[in-house]
Amino acid sequence: MIKMAIEGSEEHGVDGACKAFGVPRATFYRHRDPKPEAEQKQKQNHRRLSEQEEMVVLSELTSERFMDESVPQIYSDLLDEGAYFCSQRTMYRVLERHASAQERRNQLRHPEYSKPELLAERPNEVWSWDITKLKGPRKWTYYYLYVIMDIYSRYIVGWMVATRESAVLAERLIQQTCDTQGIEHEQLTLHADRGTSMRSKLVAQLLADLGVTKSHSRPHTSNDNPYSEAQFKTLKYHHTFPKAFGCIEDARIFLRGFFDWYNRRHKHSGIGYVTPQSLHTGQAYDIRKQRCAVLRGAYEKHPERFVKGIPMPPQIPGAAWINKPKDATA
Repeated sequence: MIKMAIEGSEEHGVDGACKAFGVPRATFYRHRDPKPEAEQKQKQNHRRLSEQEEMVVLSELTSERFMDESVPQIYSDLLDEGAYFCSQRTMYRVLERHASAQERRNQLRHPEYSKPELLAERPNEVWSWDITKLKGPRKWTYYYLYVIMDIYSRYIVGWMVATRESAVLAERLIQQTCDTQGIEHEQLTLHADRGTSMRSKLVAQLLADLGVTKSHSRPHTSNDNPYSEAQFKTLKYHHTFPKAFGCIEDARIFLRGFFDWYNRRHKHSGIGYVTPQSLHTGQAYDIRKQRCAVLRGAYEKHPERFVKGIPMPPQIPGAAWINKPKDATA
């Protein structure tokens, strides 16, 4: 009806009539002279990929070969192979229409890392090892400290300082430490994080030859290697630890003294305030018996001073866990 009114308004013309009715002139002319539907559809779709072509493009973009690549990388690879399916923008449109614009990978092919659950009930059953940096004499210079610890006794069974992080050096240290401790086939589990040296083929092959079970932390989960992390904190927060080392020999001299103190004189809170060496060698139980005798003697001499009865020294743990299960009783 509005169209008829505008066409019949000769006095004001089409422009004035459109303004009066609030109708754009383009809308009026489009309704007055509509283009054939087939022609309009052809104009809209003459550059668009056919449904079959679009499925070919989608198949390429989501293929195992290209699922990890960006659209510009895929486009360039196809051109290098002499193939052209469509423009990059069209590739994006195809992905958007099929809800594949963000993640095209099959997430199930990514490994799910299980939580390591390790139990040590005696020395030389589970070791933990790691590498940390020590500041050198100049800015951006470091030395690398390799440390292997028995998680049951907290005893440092092996260590080394080097100028670089190397799988070859790690292999050598593990071999020497196993020989020193007399590790037998299938006796030991060696746990580490997921550093380059820890996951190297050299180390993996050595452990297989020695019959040592390897274990790794989950990615970005420092709690999976708590014993090594705690030991490094004890080292670097010790009041004698320097801000930097003048040379690698300075580092070796300091660490030789530190690890001697840590193993032989440091009474560790996590193992009932006995030294790691005494627990590693089995002397800790005799030490605790002696402590019990001293406390019993003190009680018998002045029982009135002990309201709760005979005092007892801290227990020596019977086991050490990495990620202890909730239902574990040990």
